[in-house]
Amino acid sequence: MPGAWDTEAYLPLLKSKRVGLVVNHTSTIGRVHLVDSLISRGVNIVSLFSPEHGLRGKEEAGALINDSIDAATGVKIISLYGEKKKPTPADLKGIDVLVFDIQDVGVRFYTYISTLHYLMEAAAAQGIQLIVLDRPNPNGHYIDGPLMDTVQFQSFVGMHPIPVVYGMTIGELARMINGEGWISKRCDLTVIPCKHYDHTMAYELPARPSPNLPNQRAVLLYPGICFFEGTPISLGRGTTMPFQVVGHPDYPDHTFSFTPVAMTSAKSPPMKDKLCYGVDLSKTDVDSLFQLRKMDLRVLLQFYKVMDKTTFFNASWFDKLAGNASFRKSIEAGWGEAQIRESWKTDLEKFNQRRKLYLLYPDFK
Repeated sequence: MPGAWDTEAYLPLLKSKRVGLVVNHTSTIGRVHLVDSLISRGVNIVSLFSPEHGLRGKEEAGALINDSIDAATGVKIISLYGEKKKPTPADLKGIDVLVFDIQDVGVRFYTYISTLHYLMEAAAAQGIQLIVLDRPNPNGHYIDGPLMDTVQFQSFVGMHPIPVVYGMTIGELARMINGEGWISKRCDLTVIPCKHYDHTMAYELPARPSPNLPNQRAVLLYPGICFFEGTPISLGRGTTMPFQVVGHPDYPDHTFSFTPVAMTSAKSPPMKDKLCYGVDLSKTDVDSLFQLRKMDLRVLLQFYKVMDKTTFFNASWFDKLAGNASFRKSIEAGWGEAQIRESWKTDLEKFNQRRKLYLLYPDFK
């Protein structure tokens, strides 16, 4: 049961307050949007803040979003993925309490956690309480990947010294951001926890968290497949199977093919209108992906092996996603998956010890 559903736990905190909501299309209680639910309970909502993909979750990745008015309620919408990614003091003027309720997928470069970071920073600076309504993490059952080097590679797709898959709900991560001093001033934070959840559970998202993660298979494949964003390879944007097919016109095995085209969720996808050959992951068993409990690096390493190595990496973008340069360099050096994973081991063990300090739910073994 997501935190948003436990209305009696947080409605008293909103009584007689001017409330700002950071929400999108995933912010629901059953089929009712949180905005509608709170308004029906008499909560005074003065501002809505929208992240990447917009308030309704329909904008493609990276599309800038402008301020607007919510047609359903008449409340102003302030974009946190347009000219700015952090609320200004003027944006927060007249707000007594902020509520954050967005479904995360538990992957460092998925930008909702960066929006959370900036929100915590802005709320702390203005002395405003922040309430995070927690939601289960569909990739919360393991940790994996290289650790972020925040000195050289910090960006909106990686703000914290955490691995790619960090095994925490967004509420637990908010506690860690506060507790580890990753923002300059501690935020007045309250997390409304989920009920009946632990880190061993499979959780199927009731709504797609963003336009190009259409189903549970894509969500589980996303941590490993997203690295193709830092290469010329298509990962299926512009098809009905984003993050479930991978290909390029020069891939030598022609057994499987697809052609990316312009569509609402990907107006100018990589390899647009070009016949791509590659790998079809769209029939991969979802339960087996969940049980894998690690990022699938096999497809990435296979493509590097057979493609033109001189043009394979967009080094700056790949390194931003990885959070360091060492992952790319290990692939270029011909390391196998086992050797790459061994290089992450010490960092992951140290992170896991810190992570445990902030958990709200029983952990995986």
